[in-house]
Amino acid sequence: MYYGEDFVEEVRQRSDIVDVISSYVNLKRSGSNYVGLCPFHNEKTASFSVSPGKQMYYCFGCGAGGNVFTFLMEYENLTFVESLERLAEGAGMELPRKEDSAEERSRRNLRDSILEVNKVAANYYYAKLKSDRGKTGYEYLINRELHPDTIVKFGLGFSDKSSGELYRYMKKKGYRDEVLKETGLFTYDERRGVYDKFWNRVMFPILDRNNRVIAFGGRVMGDAKPKYLNSPETLVFDKSRNLYGLNFVHGKQESMIICEGYMDVIALHQAGFTTAVASLGTALTSQHCSLLKRYTDLVYLCYDSDGAGVKAAMRAIPMLKESGIRVKIIDMRPYKDPDEFMKGLSPEEFGERIRQAKSSFFYEVDRIKQEYDMEDPESKTRFMNEVAKKCLTFDNEIERNNYMEAFAREYGVRIEDFRKLTAYHSAQRAGINYEQRRRERTGSGQKKQEDGIARSQGIFLTYLSNQPELFEKTKQILSVDDFVDEPYHQVAEMMYKQYEDSGAVQPAVIISKFQSKEDQSTVAGLFNKEIRELSQEEEQKKALNEVIRNIKKYSLDYRSRHVTDISELQNLVEEKKKLQTLQINL
Repeated sequence: MYYGEDFVEEVRQRSDIVDVISSYVNLKRSGSNYVGLCPFHNEKTASFSVSPGKQMYYCFGCGAGGNVFTFLMEYENLTFVESLERLAEGAGMELPRKEDSAEERSRRNLRDSILEVNKVAANYYYAKLKSDRGKTGYEYLINRELHPDTIVKFGLGFSDKSSGELYRYMKKKGYRDEVLKETGLFTYDERRGVYDKFWNRVMFPILDRNNRVIAFGGRVMGDAKPKYLNSPETLVFDKSRNLYGLNFVHGKQESMIICEGYMDVIALHQAGFTTAVASLGTALTSQHCSLLKRYTDLVYLCYDSDGAGVKAAMRAIPMLKESGIRVKIIDMRPYKDPDEFMKGLSPEEFGERIRQAKSSFFYEVDRIKQEYDMEDPESKTRFMNEVAKKCLTFDNEIERNNYMEAFAREYGVRIEDFRKLTAYHSAQRAGINYEQRRRERTGSGQKKQEDGIARSQGIFLTYLSNQPELFEKTKQILSVDDFVDEPYHQVAEMMYKQYEDSGAVQPAVIISKFQSKEDQSTVAGLFNKEIRELSQEEEQKKALNEVIRNIKKYSLDYRSRHVTDISELQNLVEEKKKLQTLQINL
């Protein structure tokens, strides 16, 4: 769904950021701003600041920042459109639909109808579980040691032995076959007619992040096959993009647990581990990993301890790491899965297993080790070579060295020898001399210089947002084109345009131009660079002069490297000379 810029801006203006954030965070007035403990990382001293004037927030501890849209996106894990619609609803604004085509309207209406049918079906299954005809299902759940309040929390239900009862119920409610056919709840057969997909099963409603029922899973009563049956993919259900139990997880988490099945998730939640989720009848996908990254940077894999579970873990580890997520593996032996573990031991013991969880690297090393005879020197050497190659998967050199040292200690290898072995495989993989590669990786300090220039550009943008009068004082020296790097150039372009049009800067409006929460946090950081507190006014002016000169010098250097006209090059040389003695009257 597309919404015009005017509507987006009206929603932002009607949604005061202090009011919105106050409903999530305890804020206290501090000068012209409000401060509180950051909801996006653990801290004891408040570094989270909300500016009513700029209508934006920023955490000086973790760097999270943005406007009112960003906050909802980050805290509630919503998309930009979802956060916009949530705020519009809160402001009592009707969503414009005129941008929709007839096809889009039809698709949206069908989605809404499927969600409505799913909700009715979930209530139907729940009521059936509590009825006399659902006694088999209810006893099954109680025998699995689920508490009554857990059954309510997850909305568990029961589908009757009659294979057409839900369909007849829906038809009595007035739902058309064109909609029912798209829900995945019914099978349409030319010979047998229409019948329920789920019958004689305990039902597990699957909810999305907005607590809407999007699909179902069913566990058969008896020995029929398949034991577990899941809804097919529909207009509202994509199993590769949803996780069971994710609707109970809100905001950024220190860690999350991934397991294999519905009952595993429910057993862990009942035991107090409320960040447990599971994939839905499919192996973990890259889309799942991207979704998890929005919630946490650390995942504990809690797959079954059998061969299939080990295989699934080995497949999941590289995908999670590729998404920037650290991975640890929980050892549940002698039990097969979390559900069995909780019955056999206790939540306290499971918490201890979490604390003892093995890093993904050593978990993979253990799996590799099983393929070699460690008593045979030749076989052991091949094992060492495989582990050396595995070390090269760490891009961060410090992290790689830490794991190499830990492995050397664990297996009694001289660290110098193991480093040489890893270096050899690195050179083999790259096809170049190792020492040459090391020198290239170390570099000449150019990156440090670029980081310093980027910081200068960010500091000056912060000055401009706080003191708009600097536009007039510096316009003869700096222009938008002097902000060479992105996103500084893009942000400066919008700031200069705002000042030109209205004589003021509105950071929250600029942040709205960026739709991803990562980009919005980055841009928010440009308006909140920490500026050194200098006691004397002259010292402050001197520091600002230095920042301006740095930006201008970098701009001139950049243009000099890309200029092709000799006369223009001469002009740039002259500008550089003048810059050495330049004093800006601030």
